[in-house]
Amino acid sequence: MNSVFLIIVLIPAIEIYLFIKIGSQIGAITTIFLIFMTALVGVYYAKYEGLNTLKSGILQLRKNQLPAYEVISGAAIAIGAVLLIIPGFATDLLGFLIIFPFSRKMILSGFKKNTIQKNNKKNEYIDGEYEDIEEENDKKL
Repeated sequence: MNSVFLIIVLIPAIEIYLFIKIGSQIGAITTIFLIFMTALVGVYYAKYEGLNTLKSGILQLRKNQLPAYEVISGAAIAIGAVLLIIPGFATDLLGFLIIFPFSRKMILSGFKKNTIQKNNKKNEYIDGEYEDIEEENDKKL
């Protein structure tokens, strides 16, 4: 089964289940208020972390260093902000985990390890030397 299709089906199902469970515990109005508050607080904090990442990237550029982590971190913050805007508790939890610097660093280091291992398996080269040998027939032409 296609993983994208599975995600498209499972995420709303999980969110509906959580809406029902949490709504039955704290009430419908409180649940709706909580959804809006997590979106507002999350987007504000995503803006704050995005500006910090931008400042860090500019400092890296001033030192003539490549801001690779800052670029990836900025993209992760944007994904986290989108997850916070989407109504739901599971997506909000994942969005907050991506936005907080400590957990974002752990998540990105996990992706980095997986990517490096996959790239090392793909790029197996045999290193060697070669020498051009001129034949006598080539010299006559």
